[in-house]
Amino acid sequence: MKKHMNVVKIFLLGILFSSISSLYAQTNVTADSVKKSIELGPDDKPAFNDPPTGFRDRRDKIAHGTITAVQYDSKTLSARREMLVYIPTGYSADKKYPVIYLLHGLNSAAGQWPYWVRADYIIDNLIADGKIEPVIAVFPNCNANVTVNNPKPDEQEERKSGFKGYGILFENDLLGDIVPYIESHYSVYTDRKHRALAGLSMGGGQSLNIGLSHINTFAYVGGFSSAPNTNEFGGLSNAKLLPDLAAAREQLQVLWLACGNKDRLIKVSQRVHQYLKTSSVPHIWHVDANGHDDTEWANNLYLFIQHIFK
Repeated sequence: MKKHMNVVKIFLLGILFSSISSLYAQTNVTADSVKKSIELGPDDKPAFNDPPTGFRDRRDKIAHGTITAVQYDSKTLSARREMLVYIPTGYSADKKYPVIYLLHGLNSAAGQWPYWVRADYIIDNLIADGKIEPVIAVFPNCNANVTVNNPKPDEQEERKSGFKGYGILFENDLLGDIVPYIESHYSVYTDRKHRALAGLSMGGGQSLNIGLSHINTFAYVGGFSSAPNTNEFGGLSNAKLLPDLAAAREQLQVLWLACGNKDRLIKVSQRVHQYLKTSSVPHIWHVDANGHDDTEWANNLYLFIQHIFK
């Protein structure tokens, strides 16, 4: 019976995550039905104003950082993998830099943050405006099944497996291989106060799951439009989202939850917010007028990155 339930759960997981990627590419009729299904409470409001116009446009008159595809040997996965690494303009081995790890969504890849959301332009512009100090950004491939030799796993097989590559396999790769690689190959700080972890959609759920279970590794955690893979409150896992409430209250410097009020997935973030609120865990809850889209994720990166590494 237990085995049967696990099979059913994996099947439902595949259907649910498959629907995430297609939900927002439907007709206006579907958009109207999504809007009607959303219930907003008194807490579900913006914590900040929207970013200024052009905040993620490429400016020709400022210096720009560089993005490089970096391959590494994952010992935890016994595979060669690839990630993208943003290096700020003026990078020097003579100084240390903080690092933000940005996780992409379901069936996307490492390039979603820089090439769709334009994370590198956001960071370039903020550095040029003096609003943040130079920072290194790392964009991993968040599906552990994506390797150099297997860059595009079969989507049907991924669904049948319940997208296991986005779970503990990736978590082990991030903590056991990606972070150590960055800290041994770049001039970066190696303490938790100079590491941030954030993500969008599926990556938002991953960031909350990993970051809140490893507060000793990340001092800043952000979940933007977090998906149903979010532990305890996404509906797919009974694993505790916050194993150590005392550590969360005392050691997390920034915990950021955000979702657009036109996003059907807002129910996941609403449940997390209510839990954190009743548990007296300090956090930012930012609900703006966007959907499950790149505007939402760009806006929150712009805001989030200005509140960390202080």
